Amino acid sequence: MNILIENADTVITVNDKNEVLQNTSIAIEDNIIKYIGEIPDTFSADKIIDGKDRLVMPGLINAHTHTAMSLLRNYADDLPFWDWLTKKVFPVEDKMTGNDAYWGSMLSMAEMITSGTTCFSDMYMFQEEAAKAASEAKLRARLARGLAGEDPADESRIKEARELFAKWQNKENGRITTMLGPHAPYTCSPKFLEKIVTVAKEMKVGIHIHLSESENEINESIKNFKKTPIKHAADLGIFDLPTVAAHCVHVTDEDIEILAAKKVSVANNPGSNLKLANGFAPITKMLKAGVNVCLGTDGSASNNNLNMFEEINLAALINKGVTNDSVAVPAETALRMATINGAKALGLEKEIGSLEVGKKADIILLNTDKPHFYPRFNMVSTIAYSAQASDVDTVIVDGNILLENGKLQTLDLKKIKTEVEACSARLINF
Repeated sequence: MNILIENADTVITVNDKNEVLQNTSIAIEDNIIKYIGEIPDTFSADKIIDGKDRLVMPGLINAHTHTAMSLLRNYADDLPFWDWLTKKVFPVEDKMTGNDAYWGSMLSMAEMITSGTTCFSDMYMFQEEAAKAASEAKLRARLARGLAGEDPADESRIKEARELFAKWQNKENGRITTMLGPHAPYTCSPKFLEKIVTVAKEMKVGIHIHLSESENEINESIKNFKKTPIKHAADLGIFDLPTVAAHCVHVTDEDIEILAAKKVSVANNPGSNLKLANGFAPITKMLKAGVNVCLGTDGSASNNNLNMFEEINLAALINKGVTNDSVAVPAETALRMATINGAKALGLEKEIGSLEVGKKADIILLNTDKPHFYPRFNMVSTIAYSAQASDVDTVIVDGNILLENGKLQTLDLKKIKTEVEACSARLINF
C-alpha cells in the first residue's frame, strides 16, 4: 500500500543533520520512504493521512525488554532487588507456560504500539510465542531466548535458540530477527558463556545480556572471578560479537573503555533501575567515551510500563541531576538514544531509526493539538520534556498501519485483556 502523510506540521527526522522540517509531506511506497518534502505528481497514494496538528518522527526502539513479564505488572513492587528477583519473579516464571507467555507478549505488543514503539529487543523464555505475537501485531522484533546454566553440555535451552533462529530469522519481511541471550554472568558459568559465544559465532548472530546491574552482582563477580562482570564478559569473548549490554549501572572507567573499544551498545533502563534502587548508569561518561547508548524499558514487572517517552524523559532529566550539569544528555541526545542509537545497537541503522528516503517506513504520528505542545518553540525539547505516550495517534511499521486515530488495527485488545487476566490469576493464585 502506498501512503501519503500530507503537510505534517512538524517532521523530526533524527538524521545526521538532526533536521526538523515544517509543513512537510512524506510518501511511502510499499514499505519504504520514497519521498520527503515535495511529492511528485506521479506518486499515487492508496491512503492519505492528514498531517495537520501532527508531529511525525521515527518509531521508538525499545532496546531491552521482557515482553511476557507484563503478566507480573504490579505484582511484586517495593521490594529489594534480590528479594524481588529470587523470591517473587523466579518462582512465578517457573510456573509460566507457552500460552501464558503468548498472551503476556500480546499485551506488551498492544502497549508498545499504542505508545509509539515500532521495534523492540526481547530476552525471555518462550520466544516462539513472542515471535507469533510480533507476527500478528506486525511489529519489528529482535528476539533472544534467555539462557542460563552451569553445564556447557546442557543443550536444552540452546536447542530452543537454534530452533527459534531456524524458524523465525528474517521472517515477516525481515521484521523478525534473533540473537542469543545469556541472562547474566551470575546465572551462567564461564564455560556455559564460552559455549554460547561459540554457538553465536556459528549462527552469525549477536548477544543480548544483562551486565553490572546491581552492586551485589559486582561484589560477587570480584569475589568469584577477581574482575568486574564487564571485564569478565570481555575476557570470555562475548564482546567479539555484536553485543547489547543491558543496564551497565555500576561500571568503572576501565569498564567504559572496554565497552567503547569493543563497540558494545549499552541499553540504559532508567525507570527500572530507579524503581529497583540499583542506581543510575554514568551515561554522560559513556557517551563522551564513544559508547553507543540506547534506551530500554526492561520488563513490566520492574518498570511497570513499556512507555519509551517516559524513558526519554528520565534519561534527559536524571543525568542532569546526578551530574549537577544542566546540559548533560540534552533533549536531542535522549531522542537519538530512543531511535537511531537503538537501531545501531541492533545493526539496523541503515533500515530504521531515522526518517530518510530509502529507509523502512517505521513512523509514528503524535497529535500536537493539545495544551502541553504550546507554545511550539522547540519540538525536539517537547518530545523529551512534554510529550506523552497518549499523544501517539498513528503508528506505521514496515509500511503497515498498526494504529490509526488511536485505535489498534492488528490486535483485539478486549480479547487480550481477558486472556491476560486469566493467565495472571493462575500464575499468582489470586
